[in-house]
Amino acid sequence: MNIAYIGMGIMGQPMALNLIKAGHPLTVHNRTSAKCQPLAAQGAAVAKTPAAAAQAAEIVFINVTDTPDVEAVILGPQGIIESARPGLTVIDNSTISPDATRVFAQKLKDKQTDYLDAPVSGGDIGAQNGTLAIMVGGKKSVFKRCLPILEILGSKVVHVGPIGAGQTCKACNQLFCAIHALACAEGINLARQAGIDPATMVDVVASGAGGSWALANLGPKMLNNDMDPGFMIDLIVKDLKIANELAQNAKSPIPATALAQQLFVAAQAAGDGTSGTQALYNVIKKLTPNSTKK
Repeated sequence: MNIAYIGMGIMGQPMALNLIKAGHPLTVHNRTSAKCQPLAAQGAAVAKTPAAAAQAAEIVFINVTDTPDVEAVILGPQGIIESARPGLTVIDNSTISPDATRVFAQKLKDKQTDYLDAPVSGGDIGAQNGTLAIMVGGKKSVFKRCLPILEILGSKVVHVGPIGAGQTCKACNQLFCAIHALACAEGINLARQAGIDPATMVDVVASGAGGSWALANLGPKMLNNDMDPGFMIDLIVKDLKIANELAQNAKSPIPATALAQQLFVAAQAAGDGTSGTQALYNVIKKLTPNSTKK
């Protein structure tokens, strides 16, 4: 199957590489073309525009930063809309507004092009290993047709409802990620301040009812002061804004998420926006009076 992938970031590049490894002819595009070179070295064609990437494709994946970026890729000058036609399916792996997703889907439907919103979770390691969780919104018939391709990218691929449902599910996912990261930071800081070995605490708690993906994966990074991004502070702040807007529209209170969002904003303000979400630990340490612990 001829596939195009637009967006060669931390997630998009390894996901596109897995499509090549599965034997599919691939065309890639990125706003900064140099990021396409690792894929070109593996045999991918490089397109100069989203429209060119979509020209011969049966499926076009998108994985870019925010709602305006997806809008530009789909509806902007030389966007996918210029190559939209019957038989083309657009699958958005980005994390964006559910409302905007429905608008994009309708614009493509007018061109008889199918659309799935399919945001992913699992971080850069999941993207590399093809073990992502993928939450998909759209027509079930389109989902079933694309499922074999999606299963190259993820080990848990679930149809969660109509257009926009994938992005709604991802907003819930990001809520959990934020609160769990905050719990990790607080727990590790408390262990250190209270005089027990935080590494021992993480080891035993991760195996019990207090365990989580965040504790198992971000906890060791907090312990080792490793702030390299698998997922950036800037991106979780953007995602939590989407979650809060969704909650306001649904009249659903999310007070713990709102607190986590403000602490992540504090991390941004401290210069950690491009650090991994584990850098939230730095904020918690700074809130600790007279802390001498690392």
